[in-house]
Order: sequence, then structure tokens, then C-alpha cells
Amino acid sequence: MGKEFEIVIGLEVHAELKTATKAFCSCSTAFGAEPNTQVCPVCSGFPGMLPVLNKKMVELAIRTGIALNSEIPEICKFDRKNYFYPDLPKAYQISQFDLPVCKGGYLDIEVDGQTKRIGITRAHMEEDAGKLVHQGDITTTPFSLVDLNRSGVPLLEIVSEPDMRSAQEARAYMEKLRSILLFAGVSDCKMQEGSLRCDANVSVRPVGQMEFGTRTETKNLNSFRSLEKSIEYEARRQMEAIEDGEEIVQETRTWDEEKQVTRSMRSKEEAHDYRYFPEPDLPPLKISREWVNTIAAQMPELPEQARRRLVEEYGLPEYDAAIITLNPDYLNFFDQCISSYKDAKLVSNWMMSELNRLLNQNNMEIGECRFKPADLVKILQLIDDGSISGKMAKTVFEEMFNSGQAPELIIKEKGMAQISDESTLINLIDGIIQDNPKVLEDYKNGKEKAFGFFVGQIMKASKGQANPGVVNKLLKERLSSSEM
Repeated sequence: MGKEFEIVIGLEVHAELKTATKAFCSCSTAFGAEPNTQVCPVCSGFPGMLPVLNKKMVELAIRTGIALNSEIPEICKFDRKNYFYPDLPKAYQISQFDLPVCKGGYLDIEVDGQTKRIGITRAHMEEDAGKLVHQGDITTTPFSLVDLNRSGVPLLEIVSEPDMRSAQEARAYMEKLRSILLFAGVSDCKMQEGSLRCDANVSVRPVGQMEFGTRTETKNLNSFRSLEKSIEYEARRQMEAIEDGEEIVQETRTWDEEKQVTRSMRSKEEAHDYRYFPEPDLPPLKISREWVNTIAAQMPELPEQARRRLVEEYGLPEYDAAIITLNPDYLNFFDQCISSYKDAKLVSNWMMSELNRLLNQNNMEIGECRFKPADLVKILQLIDDGSISGKMAKTVFEEMFNSGQAPELIIKEKGMAQISDESTLINLIDGIIQDNPKVLEDYKNGKEKAFGFFVGQIMKASKGQANPGVVNKLLKERLSSSEM
């Protein structure tokens, strides 16, 4: 490429709020029900049905605003966003336009050791649309089915400033935002279930140009990997098109996971295309300072506070603290471990290596583990007192992860207890030395490899159960004794 380009990225994130019922009716929000079984005349758009505001939705939106350093205005209102789509039975969506529940804000990300502040434009409440179940690919499907279970589920749309300049920064923003929403307790953020979705607005411009380029919006990205890969592809597509003399069209695109490309879906609407007007069936909402202050006083520990605590109280490296505070369940597991085992770095090492490896292999969250933090502590204590070796401990840990059995039971059933009894080991060592007189002679002649041979034979004879530290000590003593 001849020109050098800069990528400009802004994200619109839709977080499904953790309420028991929908935004404007009493239908359940539970995931996984049979299609069209969690609907009523309100959320299925029957004429004349009136919405009733879910107070919990507003509370969770305020909590999110506090966590994102946003302003919570005293007055906000709902608006009708008008458009026609098969999954929108009323032909309008109750949303917020000019007076949202949260204004401004920011969060800090870290990429390649550099901290960067990403601005938040706004966060507004709205109801979700239904879901189209396509019979094949979205752009070629012969027909689609409509499931209205999701219609009316409370959403918070969080809109960033166009402050990100790489796909890596966008991913870091999304990961940080997800952790904040999880810690604040406002959403379960299960991307695989659609309760956290992201639209990526991407444009490119020559380096040094102040004016933004024409942007495209890639819709409904539901994994960090898809977000990162789609931005990389879309930015590259736009750069190549500009260099070929083509004009970038403002449009909505979709990400093809199989082919790893973005594809055009439709032209992109502007705000005036939605013909926003105030929702006539819901009066403006007045939010008292007292209510905001009460919610603020009840806020749980947020990721940044937790990260500082782990660094300052337990001396963890910044990297460890950042990983542990990505998820409140992960942090809770760590906190429970160190309440009875004081080596915080060792706990962190096991969680980030062995535990993360098994979670990723099994596509599991830490909350789905079959064992308790006390079981990991028990393994570490068994290593400390010489009952098992570090290598044995990893085997026990994996078995514990898969079966949920207590570590002591696994060790007993598999005969894995480490042999540390000196009299037992001396008998074993003496037998190995007597069976290998040539190697003994080599050792006495200064050949250090002979010592390693003896250690290997002892570990083999004990089926790996001999305590290596004790073996090394006793072997040196026996080899240097005059009797040998």
C-alpha cells in the first residue's frame, strides 16, 4: 500500500440487563425457552397495549452509569424508534434518543503496556427486538422464522467515542467493559447467548487527516475473536478500496465467520431515518439524587479497585491482577483460596496456568467448576508437606477438575502418595547402588552423569513416588559414605 492509513473505531455494545421480567411487561426473560412461549400482548405488539416501566431496568442502568463514570441526569425520557423489520412486531422500538439515562463517561484500557482512556458518549435504555432464526446464511436464506421470546427484554446500549485506533484496542475495550458489567452485577454478559452483543463502526483515513472517513457498521459481533478479526478485515478492505480509487459507502455489514470476511447487508440509516419522537405512553422519568446516591453507596467492588487491592495487599504483579479481575467469579475463587493459603503468587500461578488451561479446553467458566477453592488449597498444602510432587499435583488437579473428587481420595485411589520416609528410601537407594557397581565406580571417578543415572533408577523403581528432594540428599550421603 502506498498511503499510510489510520483506523478509527467506535463500538456500540448492547448489554442485556439482569432482570427477571421484560422492560415493559411481566413476561420472563429466562434464556432457552421454547420459541414464542414467553410473550404477551404487550411484547408481541398487539394494538392498544400499554407499556409499564420495569424499575429494576432503570436501577441497573444507573448502576452501569456510576461504574462508567457517567453523569446521571435528573430527567430522562423514552422515545419511539420507528423502523420495519420482521422481528419488531410494533414496527417501532421503545428506546431513548436525546435524553438518555447516562451521559458521558470513560473507561481505561491497556494495550502493549500503554494505558489509554476511551470515552463513553452515552448509555441508553431500550427494549430488545425479537430474534430471526435464519434457515441458512443470513444473506441467502430462503426464509426466516421469528421468535419473540427476546422481544421486550431490557437492554442498555453503551456507545463509545471513536477513540480506538486498532482491533486490539477494540478488543481490550470490550473485555474491560464486560468485566465492569459483570462486577457491577448488571448483566450476565453471556456472549454465546446473545446477552452481550457489539456493533463495530469502522472507518479509515490518511495519517494526519483530521476529518473522519466514511464508516461502515458491522452488526452483532458476539465474541472477542469475531470483533477483532472483523475490524482487521474491514479496515483492510476499506484501505484497499480507497487505493483502488473506489468510494466507501456508508452501510451495514455482517461478519461471515466461516469465510472470515464482512459482507454488505443494507445501506446504513441516519438518526432522522428512524423518525424518533417521544414515547406517548411513558411520561418523562425523574431520577432523584437520593436514589442515585443510594445505588452508589451499594456498589460492589469494581475491577479497577480489585486490581489495586491485589497488587497492594498481596504483592501480585499487575499482569496477574489484571487477569484475575476480568471476572468476579474468578476473583472470588482467588480470594477464597488465599483466605486459607497465604502464598498469593503461587495460587495465581496455578489459576492462570493449570486452571485456565482446563477451562479453555472444556469451554467452561470458572463458576461451572466441580471442585472448590479449598480443594486447590489442599493440593498446594500436600506439595508443601512433601506428600505429593509438583508433577503428581498437576495430575491430581486435572483428575479433580474432571471428576470433582477430593484430592486426598484421588491420591489414595491412584496410589500416588509421595514417599518421603527416609528408612524406606535408604533401602531403595542401597539396592540400586549395589545393582550398579560400574556406575558407582564412574561416580567415584568424578563422572557427574552417574549421579543422575542413580536418581533416574530410584524414581523408576518407586514409580515416580519418591520425594526428589529427599532422594537427592540421601543419595549424596550414601555415595560419600565409606561403606560404599
